[in-house]
Amino acid sequence: MRIRRILAAVFATAALAGLGLTGAATATAATGSVAPASVTPGECTDNGGTIDRSTPVLPTCRGGMYDGQTVD
Repeated sequence: MRIRRILAAVFATAALAGLGLTGAATATAATGSVAPASVTPGECTDNGGTIDRSTPVLPTCRGGMYDGQTVD
């Protein structure tokens, strides 16, 4: 009898933990990040990129998190 209660508690805990993880994953997916149209020079370099000033019109961030974004 005691084993049934222990197993029931283990299953209930696992079920509640599963719901918590599912909710966190859903919240993360719903708030997915969108890259901005342009970044500042500091944002580019702080996130592992370098500023390529040889591109026409506007400089471009090369490498890192904002690769290919224009720098203003």
